[in-house]
Order: sequence, then C-alpha cells, then structure tokens
Amino acid sequence: MPISSVPGYDVAGVVLKVGSQVRTLKEGDEVYGNINEKGLDRPKRSGTLAEYTVAEENLLALKPKNLGFIEAAAIPLAIGTAYEGLQKTALSPGKSILVLRGAGGVGTMVIQLAKHVFGASKVAATSSSAKLELLKSLGADLAIDYTKDNFEDLPEKFDVIYDAIGQSERAVKAIKEGGKVVTIEPVGELAEPAFRFILTSSGAMLETLNAFLENGKVKPVIDPRGTFAFSQTPQAFSYLETGRVTGKLVIHPIP
Repeated sequence: MPISSVPGYDVAGVVLKVGSQVRTLKEGDEVYGNINEKGLDRPKRSGTLAEYTVAEENLLALKPKNLGFIEAAAIPLAIGTAYEGLQKTALSPGKSILVLRGAGGVGTMVIQLAKHVFGASKVAATSSSAKLELLKSLGADLAIDYTKDNFEDLPEKFDVIYDAIGQSERAVKAIKEGGKVVTIEPVGELAEPAFRFILTSSGAMLETLNAFLENGKVKPVIDPRGTFAFSQTPQAFSYLETGRVTGKLVIHPIP
C-alpha cells in the first residue's frame, strides 16, 4: 500500500452527500459497509480511517436498527468473507463444518452463519483454552483446544472446513470423502482439494444478512480491549499483528 494511502475497509456512519446517480440512499441515512469491492485486488487509496470517506452506493447497506455504529463497523468485511466462503463450499442443512481459528474476526462470523443461516448439523471450531466458552456461546457444538488436541487426529471427519488461519495441509486430512476446504490465506500453495477465493463485497449481501443481525442470531464480536481512539491507531495495528485479537478491533471516534 502506498505511503500516501489511507487504510481501512469497514465503515459505519451517516450519509452526508449523495451523487446525482444515487437512487437507494439519501442524506441522513445510517449505513455500513466495506468500501472495497475487490479489496485484495484493487484496494482504494482513500480508506475508512478518516473523518470522511467515499463509497459506491452498491457497497453500502442501511445499518441494522439494533446496532450502534461501533458494532456495525465491526461487521462488513468479516461477515462478507464468512458468508461468501460458506456459499462457495455449498454448506447446507445436515452437513458438518469445522472452523479453524474460530475466535478470530472471520471465524466468529463463520460459526454463527453456519449454525443460524446455513443450517449446519454440527459446528466445530478451534481456539486457545481461554476462548472455548466464546465458541460455544456463538453456536459451536464442539470447541477444540488447539493447544491440547490436533483436530486432524480426531476420529470425526467433516463435510466442510473453513480455514481462517492458513493450515490447509492439515485441514484436508480432516474432511470426509468429497468434502471441501476453503481458506482465506492469501498466498502460498494449497493442499488439494483446498481452494481460496477473493471476496466481492456488496451492500446487497449485507441487506440479506440484516435480518439475522436484527433478530440477534448473528452478533458482532469485538475484542475485550474495546475500541481504540483514533490517536491509538498504531497501537491497534500492533495489537492486531500479535494474532491474539478476539473478534474485531474498532477505531472510534474518528475526529
């Protein structure tokens, strides 16, 4: 990313101005979204860590009525990555799924969507010992402590594995015959039959999931350290790089 770029994908805020071609949103609307339609391919130079940002109409949706801006800002990229990945695995009612790194930003969403939107018959997930209860509270039927157990050595195999940490070579050992492994690890060779994808963000997808957010079946998970002030943005990124974040981090308020 060029030095002059402003980082940031997710946003939640109030529409101040609309272009002449905008039809579905108006000034004063409370919205949220991921402003990068194909972020890994073509990230915008002007991101969301700023007082104002610009986004195409098709990338935004009305904010869920029951959520504040902080909660809404924690959702778009993670829920979009989770939802599209699950769609590509063809997860459906009656199938089982294992989520690797279940306590991360994407993993927490995968657990909830697999259980409450896609109707998985069994949801298993991995995390450290301290986060096992969180996995269960999100809907995991089986919480696996990766510091004590190797998931690929379990006698039970799964129809789908969502790899949110980059362990496809281990994941393929834990799928049923004909099963699927999807990973969000952006680089490196993958063990067959694992595959990766690049998220295509859209407001329409968020609108589809708003009902599950508004009825409380799917909830944003924000790290216990809470939000970071805009002046603490470097510290937030440093903490993110430790790999110990639970759910998402949010920068708030933006001056």
